[in-house]
Amino acid sequence: MVAEPEVLARMMAEETIEPELPICDPHHHLWDRTARDDRPRNTYLLDELLEDIGDGHNIVQTVFVECHSMYRQGGPEEMRPIGETEFVQGIAAQSASGQYGTTRVAAGIVSHADLTLGAAVAPLLEAHIAASVNRFRGIRHSSVWDASPELSRYMSPPRGLLLDSRFREGFGCLQKYGLSFDAWLYHPQITELADLARAFPNTTIILDHVGGIIGIGPYAGKRERIFEQWKSSIAELSACPNVVVKLGGLGMPVCGFGWDERATPPDSTELAEATAPYYLWCIEQFGVDRCMFESNFPVDKASYSYTVMWNAFKRIVEDFSHYEKAALFHDTAVRVYRLSSGY
Repeated sequence: MVAEPEVLARMMAEETIEPELPICDPHHHLWDRTARDDRPRNTYLLDELLEDIGDGHNIVQTVFVECHSMYRQGGPEEMRPIGETEFVQGIAAQSASGQYGTTRVAAGIVSHADLTLGAAVAPLLEAHIAASVNRFRGIRHSSVWDASPELSRYMSPPRGLLLDSRFREGFGCLQKYGLSFDAWLYHPQITELADLARAFPNTTIILDHVGGIIGIGPYAGKRERIFEQWKSSIAELSACPNVVVKLGGLGMPVCGFGWDERATPPDSTELAEATAPYYLWCIEQFGVDRCMFESNFPVDKASYSYTVMWNAFKRIVEDFSHYEKAALFHDTAVRVYRLSSGY
């Protein structure tokens, strides 16, 4: 769900904090979804993204992350995700023309490949690289799984995907091509990711959305207990030096904060207070050089605006040093996704 225009107007009514601070947004989506299942057409393309990011924060570049958008309609099924890279490459070229402002949108591209193909995934990885004109940086193969039927619409992979031998055979191909892996999972699966990270210490793994906190269904009303369990799993994962973490994503309805259901969305002060324990724990465990703030837009737009979100991030680390802020908002993302550092 995306908030109605009048609600968004209230959500955006904040003055930007530290508007000069350079930001690389390392996680957003782009899509054009035609009407299906009686839902209206849903688009989030360059114009919509630029409208969100153009409200005061200094977004110098971004990274696109796969969202099953614009796959090819024909050809071998395993090769169809190339269509998403081709689609985003076109938008990135638009942005790079300089006719749409100074933000380099989709300076890095993360797309999907079915790693359960094993070694046979190599031609797909090569095709992604060829289609991206030097922007392709990695793969995301979702592993979100939970036994609860109430969470079934949020997931599709089989249970234990990260431990599957065929998946790991495909995962092993990433190092050959210098590609990273974005991990989208739920918090009970973080220990499985730690096992994967230990098995492939030379492949960079990026944990999305602080590990997918669940706060609905059988997890509702158990936030303190889940927080302690999550802290322990994050501490274990942080011992793997090849893992970095994205700080964001808590605006997703699955996290259970309920902001998407409110008539009045949170301001940046409320948002900072609610999310700081998660982000600060990750920073304590991983360090600023292995943490990066992310927007996860437009998914998190269901709960708050782009402006309010980045203000909240800045409030959380307002007492951090210049070096620490630079790492969290820009430098870690640029290094991990191997982007140009100029701005």
